[in-house]
Order: sequence, then C-alpha cells, then structure tokens
Amino acid sequence: MINKRRIFELMNKILKPIYKIYEKWLWLQIKNGPFPVHIGIIPDGNRRWAKSRNLATWKGHEIGYERIKEVLKWIWDLGIKAVTVYAMSTENCTKRPPIEREKLFEIARKGLKELMTNKDIFKYKVKVRVIGNLELVPPDIRELAKKIEEATSNHDERVLNIALCYGGRQEIIDAVKRIAHDVKEGRLSPESINEEVFAKYLYTGNLPDPDLVIRTSGEVRISNFLLWQLAYSELYFCEAYWPEFRKIDFWRAIRSYQHRERRFGQ
Repeated sequence: MINKRRIFELMNKILKPIYKIYEKWLWLQIKNGPFPVHIGIIPDGNRRWAKSRNLATWKGHEIGYERIKEVLKWIWDLGIKAVTVYAMSTENCTKRPPIEREKLFEIARKGLKELMTNKDIFKYKVKVRVIGNLELVPPDIRELAKKIEEATSNHDERVLNIALCYGGRQEIIDAVKRIAHDVKEGRLSPESINEEVFAKYLYTGNLPDPDLVIRTSGEVRISNFLLWQLAYSELYFCEAYWPEFRKIDFWRAIRSYQHRERRFGQ
C-alpha cells in the first residue's frame, strides 16, 4: 500500500533546495519595496489541513498557531508596522462544537501568555491589542488580554491586533452605539461626524486601514473581517492551507501587492 505521507515527506525533501533558490529569487524582486504599512491576515484552512491528514481538528488549529508566530516574525523583519490577525470570528466563539471551541480558547490562552515573554514584542516595540467581543471569551482570557495590552501600552514602533471573537458588522454596530452615546452626552455633534471621526470609534482606532489582506486555503471571501477598513485594501488569496503557508507564499503576496496600482476609488 502506498504511504502518501511518506511520499509527501520525500517530495518536500527533494524540493527543499529548489524552494531555497526560489526564495532568494523572490527576495531579490521584493527587497526594495514598497511594503505595506498594515497587513491583515485571515489564516484559513486549519481544519481542512488536519482532516486531509486524518488528524483531530484541534491539531490543525495548534499547528496553525505555530505558523502564525513564524509569519509574524517574517512581517516584523520586513519592517511592516502593523498586522491584524483574524484569530477567532464571532461564529468560532458561538457556533463551533464545544470541544473545538475550548481547544481554540486554549490556544488563545497559550498565545497571550507567550506574548508576555516574547522577545520580539519588546525588541520591535510592538503594541498588542485584542479586539472583538471579549464578552464571549472566558474571564481569564479577558484578564490575559488586559495584561498584555498594559505591558505593551508604551510601545510605539509596531502594532499587533488580535481579532478574537471578532465580527466586522458587530464592530460597526458598536461604533454607532458609542457615537450615539457621545452625541447624547454632548461630546460630539452630528455635524462633525465624517469618515475620519467614525474610524476612531472602531476597534482599530487610529490605525491606518490595511494595505494588504492575505487569506489562505483558496477561499475567495473576507468573512466579516474589517468590513469598514477593507474598503480600498488589496486582497491576496493563496491556495495553501494556513499550516502549509510558506515564506515564498508570503513573499508572493508582497510581490503581488508591489505590482498593483492603488487608486483608492479614483
């Protein structure tokens, strides 16, 4: 019987030197920029990756988390100032089977703890923010989010947004509620409300909108991610499942971004 996993491992071993050459070739194409200021990431395909290998669903999320850590390093090494990672959607927090949801929360818990001691967070002065409907997460995760935000509050070089139990429509509704409250309290006049003012009430605050959004797994949709902020973002869809996302995939996305003419609706 053919061992498909063994064949896959052998092919990777054979192709590894070729990937290294291709990686260097890609770097020569992109190294002079321009690079995005803000990248959004929809790390899709963890469950399908696990299923394709007859692994438990949670294993895909676990490997996906390890890949996120690696990709963040690539992003910071390029000098990119901001990244927003779609860690868990509102639906992940409310509609996934309880066992899978708890595994996702375990990974979120682990990730926030690791950020507290992550040398790159302090080396690159990364301000960490956890955005989304945190009422849907366990209290200890809310406390961990608060601690990492406080620990990095004075960092001013880079920003990492972790979208947890996040939904773009809910973000807009929450912004409208906050604006309505400030108008009622006399802190804001209806006449002064414009796009710039509205954006300040979003979870992302004063952060520039994403220049580039990368989604893996071959799905061509944004799935309720940063609906307001993505108005003029460049979108890049990659066929690889997130756990298989490689540096060459990331650099291809950057190359694609560099080749596009951004018109911002003009």
